[in-house]
Parts: sequence; structure tokens; C-alpha cells
Amino acid sequence: MKAFLKLIKKELMLTLAVLAALISLIITPPGKETFSKIDWRTLGTLFMMLTVLEAFKKENIFQPLMKFSGRFKTMRALSLFLVFGVFFTSMFVTNDVSLLIFVPLTITLFRYAGRERYILPVLTFENIAAIRGSLLMPFGSPQNLFIYSRSGVSVQQFILHMSPLFFMSGALLIVFICFLYRKDPHESSQPADNTEEASFFKPLLKERTVYRRLYLALFAVVLATIVTRTEYWPYVTAFVALAVFFIDRRIFLKTDYVLLLTFLCFFVFSASITENPSIANALSGAVAENEYWWGILLSQVISNVPASIVLFPFSTNVAGLLYGVDTAGLCSIIGSLASVINYRIYVREYPGKGKDFLKVFTAISLLFFAFVVLPGFFISKWRF
Repeated sequence: MKAFLKLIKKELMLTLAVLAALISLIITPPGKETFSKIDWRTLGTLFMMLTVLEAFKKENIFQPLMKFSGRFKTMRALSLFLVFGVFFTSMFVTNDVSLLIFVPLTITLFRYAGRERYILPVLTFENIAAIRGSLLMPFGSPQNLFIYSRSGVSVQQFILHMSPLFFMSGALLIVFICFLYRKDPHESSQPADNTEEASFFKPLLKERTVYRRLYLALFAVVLATIVTRTEYWPYVTAFVALAVFFIDRRIFLKTDYVLLLTFLCFFVFSASITENPSIANALSGAVAENEYWWGILLSQVISNVPASIVLFPFSTNVAGLLYGVDTAGLCSIIGSLASVINYRIYVREYPGKGKDFLKVFTAISLLFFAFVVLPGFFISKWRF
């Protein structure tokens, strides 16, 4: 029993996801359509990305990015680089992938510099950057991709409608970062003792070059699968899995299967809810013209991707729904599945520190939410 309680405490997000899925299956017994409505494409893509990025870490493929970050001599400059690295890359490789790249990098660099006290606020800024940066592009996040593919809106219209929130969020992030380092804007990002150089600044082993190139090629394949929306993604997933198996099967032991199971449970929940006639009828009358607030509130229960799937059939203002689910991740960690990824990476590096993460994350995210929630509401009236 102690081991079970310890597991629940350690994997809080998974526990909530499992409970939500079980409750939904009790309310609406599963049928053939339940599991067909699960977003297997997202799960397959996430599996590929998690596995390949574990290979990246093993082969130290992010070393050039780490070396470039060494050019920033102050903590404020380094934090701006890392946060806006997430902000801009999330538009093209999705918000969850940008966090998978930059969060481990941030933890590594701040540890090396002996500035771990800044890790939690900066990781929260990166989370906000991932959520708000990705909203500009149709493929910036799973919910954007889902709504974009169903709405029929053009790419130009999509970007035009999302740009006010994008630029406002970027400006706010600069203010937040400068406030964090207000007491010492020029605090050094270099370690006090440089006698032992960090491993990521040392030359890479040349004999591993072939492996690094293979993993980079696999990463390109995964990104192409996301951007092209190919229907052949199951074959691509199988190909990537086989390639990793033959290159280094030990990589599979590092893949974050807990995160994959968390996503699966949330998708089961959303699929079950939409199949219940009573719930569907209630949503049909309540959601129309209130999409913005429904998107925010329902995302706090099931996260924004499942909320998008549940609410879209009942929406008359698609722009309002999009603004709502893209703002929802600022309220709580459950609001965005990208936030769950951030949390998972942190607790794997700092076991038992999950509560500390949630406290800092919630306080900073809610403050940011307070600045953007009303502007987002008024802009949501601007329909596609």
C-alpha cells in the first residue's frame, strides 16, 4: 500500500488522467466508436518524438545549441535566449516538442552555472512561451492542428487572427523575465569555478558521428510527418521504432511511457464524454457563443486538446474556441498537455519536487493569465 501511495504521489498527473478515464467509462460504457475516436496520430507522433529525443540526449546532439548559449554571459540574457527559443520554435515543431528540446537544456545549463534557484521560474516562462508562441501557427499545437483541419480556415486567416495575442504575449514575457532579474540584471551565468569543463562543452567523439546523423535524419522524418499531416503516419511510426531498435534498442528503456499513458487516458475521457447523449445535448445548448469561456474552463478538467475535441461539434464561433483552449494552459497544469510534459521532465530530474513545481508554475501562470484573459475575450469576437 505504501508503494502504491508513493506511486500516486509521484505520478499525480497520470493518476488524475486514469481516474478521469475510468469515471467517463462508467458514465458511458465503451463501444466500438470509443477507441476509434482516440487521437492515435498524436500518440504515435509523441512516441516517435520522445524516443528520438532520448537518443539525442544520449548522443549529446544538443551540444551546438548548448555551446551557442554559452555566449550569453548574464542570467537575464541566457533566460531570454532560452525562453524565446521555445517561443519561436514552438510555432514550427509544436509546443510540446519545443519544451522537450529546451527544458532539459535549461536544467543542464542552470545546474552548470550553479543557478538552480532560477530553474522553476524560467521553466514556467518557457511553458508560457510554448503555449503562447505556438498559437500563431496552425501546426503549433495539437489543438490548433485539430481546429484548423476541421474549420476550413486558410493559413493566412489563421495567422492574422492569432497575431495580436502572439505579439502581446512576447512583450509580456520580456517584462516578466526582466522583473525576475530586477535586483541584479547583470548577474553572471558563468560558474564560479571553471576548473572542470562541463561535458557538453567538450568535443564530441568522432566515432559517434554516424549515430548522430541517423538520429537527426529520424528527427527530420518525424517533423515531416507532423507538418505534412500524412495519413501514412502509422508506417512512419513503425519505421522510426525499427530504426531505433537496430541502432540502439536501449533507448526504448528511457522513453517516457508514463506521459504516453497520460495522454491516452485523457483521449479516452474525451471520446467517452462526446458519446453520451445527455452530455452532448447539454453542451449543444450551452457552448454556442460562449466558446471562449467553455474552452478555458473545460480544459482545466480534461486539458485543452481533449476539450477542443469535445467542444468543436457544438461551437458556432471557432475563433472563440481556439482562443479559449490556447489560453487555458495558463490557468493550471492540467489546462495544457504541453504543461504536463514540462512537469514530467522536471520531476524526472528532481524526484519529490513536484509540489514545488506546481506552486511556482501556478502562481506565475495565473499572473500572466490575468493580463491576457480579457484581451483574449474581446479579440475572440473577431470571427474567422
